Amino acid sequence: MTATILFVDDEPDLEALILQKFRRQIRDGKLALIFARDGLEALESLELNPHVDMVVSDINMPRMDGLSLLAKLQEAEDKKSTIIVSAYGDMSNIRIAMNRGAFDFLTKPIDFADLETTIEKTIRHVEMLREVRRRQMEAERAYASLSRFFSPEIARRLAADVQGDGMEVHWRDVATLFTDITGFTSLVESAAPQTLGELLNEYFGGMTEIVFAHEGTVAKIIGDAIQVLFNAPGDQPDYATRAVACAHDLDAWAEDFSARWKARGVNFGTTRIGAHAGPALVGNFGGNRFFDYTAYGDTVNTAARLEAANKYLGTRICVSASVAEGAANFHGRPVGDLMLRGRSEPLRAFEPLPQAKFEAPATAQYSEAFAKMEAGDAAAMPAFAALVGMHADDPLAGFHLRRLLNGAKGTRMQLE
Repeated sequence: MTATILFVDDEPDLEALILQKFRRQIRDGKLALIFARDGLEALESLELNPHVDMVVSDINMPRMDGLSLLAKLQEAEDKKSTIIVSAYGDMSNIRIAMNRGAFDFLTKPIDFADLETTIEKTIRHVEMLREVRRRQMEAERAYASLSRFFSPEIARRLAADVQGDGMEVHWRDVATLFTDITGFTSLVESAAPQTLGELLNEYFGGMTEIVFAHEGTVAKIIGDAIQVLFNAPGDQPDYATRAVACAHDLDAWAEDFSARWKARGVNFGTTRIGAHAGPALVGNFGGNRFFDYTAYGDTVNTAARLEAANKYLGTRICVSASVAEGAANFHGRPVGDLMLRGRSEPLRAFEPLPQAKFEAPATAQYSEAFAKMEAGDAAAMPAFAALVGMHADDPLAGFHLRRLLNGAKGTRMQLE
C-alpha cells in the first residue's frame, strides 16, 4: 500500500527537506507526498486528491491557519487523520488542536526521526480505520442481503460474522414449513396486474413478518409457495414448537387476509401449510456469486407433500408426527397414516388445533371415532356420521366418513 501524505506549511525550504528525508520510501512506493502552502491551498488539493491518507499541518500560516484547516477537516465526511506542527512554546494552540480532533502533534524545529515515527504510527491508525470501515461495509451489505431470508436479530448476528461458517452446506436437524395458495393460477390469470401486485406484496410481506416474529428463516419464495426453516442457521432447540406456533399464526393471518380481499371483490383462496422435522442438507447453495440459503432432502420433500395433502383432507394445516411429538404442549388430532409419494412407509400426520378448539367436545368425539376406525371397529362409520351431522363444517370428519362409506378400513390412506 502507498500512503499519501499532504504536508501543509509555508516555509519555503520544508518541501526539499521532506523529499530528501523520505526519498527511499518514495522510491520504494511506500509514500507519496503532496505539498500546500496554507489551509486554503490544502483544501483545494484535497478536492483534487481525495485519496490522501493523512495531513501534516503547521499552525501559523497565511490566509487559513492550521487550526481553521483542522476544523474544516473534521467537518468533512471523510475525516483525515491530522498531525499538527507548532513551536515548542505554543502548547495552548497544540491543546486546542488535540481537542479539535488532531491525531498527534510535533514541535518545531522538527526532529525528522520523530516525524518518521509519528507518520508510521498514524499510517497504522489509518489502516486500522480502513479495515474497520471495510468490515462495517461488508456487514451492512451482508445484513441487507440476509434480511431477505432471516429475522432482523438472526440477520444482525450473521452479518456480524461475515467470515463465519454458518452458511456452509451441512447436515442439520430442522423443522420446515411449506405454504401454498389454492386457486393461485386462476387468480394470476384473472386479476389486473396492479391488483395482483398489491395483493401479493401485502401477502408475502405479512407472511414473512410472522415467520420473522418466530425467528424462522425464509428459505424460498417460489410463485405462491413459501418454504420456512427452523433451527437453521442458528440453534433453536424448540424448533418443532416454533414451527407449530408459526403455522397457527400464518393460518390465522392468511384467513383474515383472504376475508379482507374477498370484501374487495377478490377471491384470494386458502393458504395450506405442511410441516415436517428431520435431517436436511442446509446452507448456501448459491456458490460465490449468488446467495441462496435453503435446504434439501427427504425432510423438505415430505413437508411439501404434507402441504399438498391438505387439498384431499380438507384441512389447512397438516404436520408429521415428528413435529407433533417434538412440540411442547401440542394440541391437535390425528389425521391418519399417509402413504406419500417417494416414501415406502406410512407417515402419521396430525392437524394442529388452537387450544380452544382442541378442548371443544367435538374434538373428543373425533378422537373416539378415529380410535374406532384405527381398531377396525364397524362402529367407526356411525360415529363419524354422527359427528358430521352435528358439525357439517368439519371437512376432516367428512373425509373419513366418505372413506368408510367407500369401503376403506383403518387409518392408512393413499392420497394420490
